[in-house]
Amino acid sequence: MKNPDPLSPSVLHFFAALLFVLSFTTEIRAQVGFPYCEQFTNNNTQSATVFGGSARIVDGALRLTDAVNEQNGYIYIDIPFSSTYGIKAEFEYFIYGGNGADGIVAFLFDAETPNFFPGGFGGSLGYAQRGSQSGLSRAYLGIGFDQYGNFGTTQEGKNGGFFGTGASLVPNSIVIRGPGNGLSGYPFVVGRKTMETGNDGLRVSDQFPISSGGPGTNRITNPNLPGYRKVFLDLQPDPFGDGYFLTVKMLVSTAANNPRMVTIFDRPYNFPAPKNLKIGFTASTGGQNNIHEIRNLIVEVSNEDGLVNPEGTNIDDKASCEGQANTYEITAEEATLPNENSSIRCLQFYGSLEDIQAEEGDICTQARCRPENRVLVLPQGTFRASDTGGEFTFFPNIGFTDQTVQVYYTITDNYGKTSSGNYIKLLIKESPEPVSIVAEGVEENTNEVRLCAGDPVILKAVGEEVYVKFEWYRDDILIPNSDLPQISAMLPGSYKVIAYNSKSCPTESSVFTLINPPFPSLVITNPVVGCEPGMTLDIREFISGHDDSLYEYQLETPSGELLLNEQMAQIALSGDYLIRVKHRDLTCWSEPVPFEVIIVEELLKANFDFEVEGTGVKGDEEGGIFPDDPIQFTDLSPEEVIEWSWNFGDGTNSNEQNPGHIFGTKGVFEVVLTVTDNLGCVATMSKEISITKSFRVMFPTGFTPTLAENRFFRPKLRGITQMEILVFNLWGNMLFRTNDLDTEGWDGKVNGELMPGGSYVYRVKMVSTDGETVEESGRFLLIR
Repeated sequence: MKNPDPLSPSVLHFFAALLFVLSFTTEIRAQVGFPYCEQFTNNNTQSATVFGGSARIVDGALRLTDAVNEQNGYIYIDIPFSSTYGIKAEFEYFIYGGNGADGIVAFLFDAETPNFFPGGFGGSLGYAQRGSQSGLSRAYLGIGFDQYGNFGTTQEGKNGGFFGTGASLVPNSIVIRGPGNGLSGYPFVVGRKTMETGNDGLRVSDQFPISSGGPGTNRITNPNLPGYRKVFLDLQPDPFGDGYFLTVKMLVSTAANNPRMVTIFDRPYNFPAPKNLKIGFTASTGGQNNIHEIRNLIVEVSNEDGLVNPEGTNIDDKASCEGQANTYEITAEEATLPNENSSIRCLQFYGSLEDIQAEEGDICTQARCRPENRVLVLPQGTFRASDTGGEFTFFPNIGFTDQTVQVYYTITDNYGKTSSGNYIKLLIKESPEPVSIVAEGVEENTNEVRLCAGDPVILKAVGEEVYVKFEWYRDDILIPNSDLPQISAMLPGSYKVIAYNSKSCPTESSVFTLINPPFPSLVITNPVVGCEPGMTLDIREFISGHDDSLYEYQLETPSGELLLNEQMAQIALSGDYLIRVKHRDLTCWSEPVPFEVIIVEELLKANFDFEVEGTGVKGDEEGGIFPDDPIQFTDLSPEEVIEWSWNFGDGTNSNEQNPGHIFGTKGVFEVVLTVTDNLGCVATMSKEISITKSFRVMFPTGFTPTLAENRFFRPKLRGITQMEILVFNLWGNMLFRTNDLDTEGWDGKVNGELMPGGSYVYRVKMVSTDGETVEESGRFLLIR
């Protein structure tokens, strides 16, 4: 028997807290093998029972569907069983309360299926494919109890059916379909028509309908009442074939007080079986419906004669330690497990051999590994078996030092076979005083230490006891050659020590943690630039996340001088530097990060010029700038500049080096250029631009309509958006009028007749681009 080290005092509280919880959870979790018994009388089904679709417990039975159209439900038992020994099962089913569809399937599938899913429902009953819908995943066998009659046909893409039937319905039939996966397989193997005679039918005296009643009927649970149905399924390994010899029998009642056993199938099923199988049930309705239920399910290994009871071993050479949980394990090597692929399902404890013998013969009691037998409370202490396997604990009570406690136990394997019983004798020994870890050079009552990588620390096991043996662990792994009261620890991790007294009883320390904290991230601007000649730099301002409350920083200058923290605040030399960081409570520095310091020798200056594009006009001296004039700006900054930012003072901006701009209105605008060079230095320059002219109007003093040039009288305009011109003679008669801004002007004629030479009067009314109204009048000459 394997006897792992008993648990520490700190874990005892955990086990004590579990006692109450385990007393309630063991009932559900104990089932891990066969025999498997489930009555479905309440909602406390075993954890291995997996529900899907509409399946649920209703009034003491597993209801797979209600009497509702297009409904489906399924369960499967998530326990693999070896195909070597076959399987047998019995269950009651109830089909009633609807108008006649569809049926129930008992199925087997490959236990290695990674993702279970049922097959097509409706007439495929959750087993076979249905059109483009896949069949049950990695199916091996499906036995359908079909009232409506679709499961034994070729409808909906099923593979084969009753001979000569095709897609025609075969109601009241029991059909076996073979292996399949996805959209292939699930072949029709054999069928029985339970209400007909002939090769595929039954004798008249054996006939019965699949369901127990139609609308308004109830569940029939009494074998002496008409409508009762119980199925007995047996798949025995076929010694002459690759599969099984299949027997299906049913206990049916069609008349009061006359239940009878009817053999449905007794024949080979020659399909090679997977190594392990699982069992389940599915049901469905379609355009018609029924209630479909099962109850009192028992699943066993078929070849009982091929199974042998496991054998335990007497245990009388082990000790336990008072006042703490002692953990033991009966391993598969120490027990005899003769059945193929078998394992220890559970241990059960008894006060005597007579108590063991009293439970023999109750197959479902054995299958559940009874929870009351998993925990045995004695005056000397408590035995408790683990949920699965051969582990158990014994918690000796205080006051029984040097006494021996004896109990009896059985081993049950995953086929439900149980050993005849053996004894366990444990000598209760005194537990040692608690032990703790103290680090040399570290304050007491400290449970961790921070060190640089590679720095050792001496850890000592300290307690009010003379310890004779020590086991040191790092991260729960035993440190080789650590049977010493102290060790030199260098690697980071969680350390603990188990110290033994002279009675070989252990005590376990709390965890002591050795931490090698990683260096903080060290990111610094590179290069670090001073943009003013002769300035000094505080290097700390360029360290990302600088925090001198937690870390220390070391700067190495080009000459090799080492500067710490505040000493970095006055750096005045350009060159290549190194920066390091460390935790304040440690002595080790990080790897250096190189960077460059550049302090410029010449101040960056921004400069630019501007003009009205292509004219040289910069202001009023050259004739003025109009709102609609395109202004060309020219950068005159040093060639090291790589970025430009223009602010034209009118709410607009540009990032071009030499942009053009139209202001569109009169005013004085401050244009600011900000430049950035390749070192990140910034400079600005601003200039004012005065736009004082919004319009210009020039009238000629005369014109000559008889010549090719100067034939029309009209002003020259700039910045005018609207215009009205009127021409009068000296007596005040209006001779010409237009408001066409694009007019050629007055040609000197009235009604096609050229007016005499002499003086004439003009009057104009105009609107400039900025909305100013302009009115002018004057004289001009018409020259002939």
